[in-house]
Amino acid sequence: MREALGPEIASDAVEAAGAVAAPQPNLRRWLGIAIIGILALQIAAWFIVPPLPVEDPAAGFQFPTDAIRANFELPAPHAIYDFTPESEPSHDLVTFDPTISSSLFTSWIVMGIIILLAFFMSRGISLSPRRAQNALEYVYEGLANFATSLGGPKARRYVPIFVCFFLFILLSNWSGLFPGVGRTEQLRAPTSDVNVTIGLALVAFLMFHVEGVRNLGLRGYLGKFFNLRAFREEGFAAGMIALFVGVIEFLLEFVKPVTLAMRLFGNIYGGEVALGVITGLTIAIIPVAIVGLEFLLNFMQALIFSVLTLMFTIIAIERHDDHDEHDIPEGNVAPEMSGAAAAPAH
Repeated sequence: MREALGPEIASDAVEAAGAVAAPQPNLRRWLGIAIIGILALQIAAWFIVPPLPVEDPAAGFQFPTDAIRANFELPAPHAIYDFTPESEPSHDLVTFDPTISSSLFTSWIVMGIIILLAFFMSRGISLSPRRAQNALEYVYEGLANFATSLGGPKARRYVPIFVCFFLFILLSNWSGLFPGVGRTEQLRAPTSDVNVTIGLALVAFLMFHVEGVRNLGLRGYLGKFFNLRAFREEGFAAGMIALFVGVIEFLLEFVKPVTLAMRLFGNIYGGEVALGVITGLTIAIIPVAIVGLEFLLNFMQALIFSVLTLMFTIIAIERHDDHDEHDIPEGNVAPEMSGAAAAPAH
């Protein structure tokens, strides 16, 4: 190696390879600080707010039941303020009571953070941007390019909605990883409450159907599902098949908000349960690893929800026969294809 590259270049390459292979001390130092910090918080919380059973605190602490219960909430959200105090609060998974729940309160905090960050980072926009403006433009342009790479030029007009869905769901998911959120009755990750995810899914459901009607008209949009032209153009049998398939597609539209809501809720709440159980059974090292894994999984769930909403909207504004093969003129054949077809076989 030294003969081929020369002594100086070879020594530089060996040093660079050693620097890459050696573990960085900063990463290990911060990991150790994180483990020590989580351990200190666990010990402090043990004495400040002992995980005693709520029903009978005098019964004392029982491991591991009380430790696990102290680290996550039940699926039903806690009502911070009840507008109808005369009635009993609902403990069902999906509630219809006029209350301010812990998840709704936390979602207001998340929205406030997004609004304040957008205001301060976009204030005083100029051609010589500051670091905050650079960060804002980097995030927005990155998400915009990603959206248009998936949905094409038609997705450009829906980029603001895509970015709003993504940022709100992402910060809502990550809020459950902060100390205190999900461990106190007043704070809870919004997306770990099925009522919030159903609300987000219904907003997305209304959006892509309203956009479909607005772009195609009511008759054109319903014609995507109830194709009556097939009876006239292809006969009764083909028309019945097309109508049956259209009815199935129409019914499947109502499954989309259910899958959007339950996928997001199940992954976020399931992650909180797993993190709570592991934290209750262990001390620090395993919860740190679980938090890192949840950090990435929460990012992916926010991306999946926003991408599906975008793609459902793009599908809704396209006609059923936009990409049919019979729309391509017969003479418009690629030269290499026609040449390959005309060439004799050897």
